Amino acid sequence: MKILVCISHVPDTTSKINFVNGDSEFDTNGVQFVINPNDEFGLTRAVWIQEQQGATVTVVNVGGPDTEPTLRKALAIGANEAIRVNAAPTDGFYVAKQLAEVAKNGQYDLIICGKESLDYNGGMVPGMVASLLDYNFVNACIDIKVDEGSATVIREIDGGKETISASLPLVIGGQKGLVEEKDLRIPNMRGIMTARTKALTVLEPVEANVKTKAVKFEKPAPKSAVKLISADNLDELINLLHNEAKVI
Repeated sequence: MKILVCISHVPDTTSKINFVNGDSEFDTNGVQFVINPNDEFGLTRAVWIQEQQGATVTVVNVGGPDTEPTLRKALAIGANEAIRVNAAPTDGFYVAKQLAEVAKNGQYDLIICGKESLDYNGGMVPGMVASLLDYNFVNACIDIKVDEGSATVIREIDGGKETISASLPLVIGGQKGLVEEKDLRIPNMRGIMTARTKALTVLEPVEANVKTKAVKFEKPAPKSAVKLISADNLDELINLLHNEAKVI
């Protein structure tokens, strides 16, 4: 079985975020980048399937040379090979078009994406990839078992969970639950050394129209100062909640 894991290269949540060029572009200076968390859950699950069923795992990313350390980390975690599509991930459709082309040429049985990336939270790429390939698609996946050409998938729905049986090839949008955070793998020295010898292929992008463009970014308004009310002054607390905060 061949598994393709789609990897996004996103800022660490502890990074300080700034914008440049009239707040139209993200400032990458001094920002630490990591594997998108939803993608890392999917990668770890793919490596489990690799170990249990002898699958081959390929990771793919759309991005410039600066994303290669992220792909090398994925190789150190256990992926067999990596592919980088040499293009800026300008919008969801453009990224999906590149990923679908890689998937089509590689004839993968299972394509694992994160349900959304941590930077833009668009949540559109997995479904677009499935549509472009005409593959089955299940989103918000928290468990998957694969057996001889079919998969049993559990996904989150409002108020509960849903179990779905689907034939391969299949695209899933994964999230926490595919594995738990405690099960994520930290590359050891052997994995890091092995990753240096694994194949990292660079492909040029296929032609695709860019459907959207970021015009301006805005940071959330800073939080206002905290007002402390004495425990003996409940009337003042009620007055502020009613007239100022307007929550009662």
